[in-house]
Amino acid sequence: MFAVTVTFKIHLDQMDDFLPLMQANAQASVQDEPGCHQFDICTDPKSPGTVFLYELYDDEAAFEAHQTMPHYAAFGEAAGDMIAE
Repeated sequence: MFAVTVTFKIHLDQMDDFLPLMQANAQASVQDEPGCHQFDICTDPKSPGTVFLYELYDDEAAFEAHQTMPHYAAFGEAAGDMIAE
């Protein structure tokens, strides 16, 4: 298995728009990618604007395939300006 972790800092006024986009990306990843087994989205009320992802793939090749998927590109295009870092 190949685990990926990502931490986003989202502009606080964009969280309500960002989270549904992230959830759609995660759902499509698990449903449409045979190599994606888990895609968790975590937030913490004590750290507003922080979104932590935990993703689990068969291997690095499955993760690389994930990065070529249309839903991945659509998420990046839609959410890019919402991400502060």
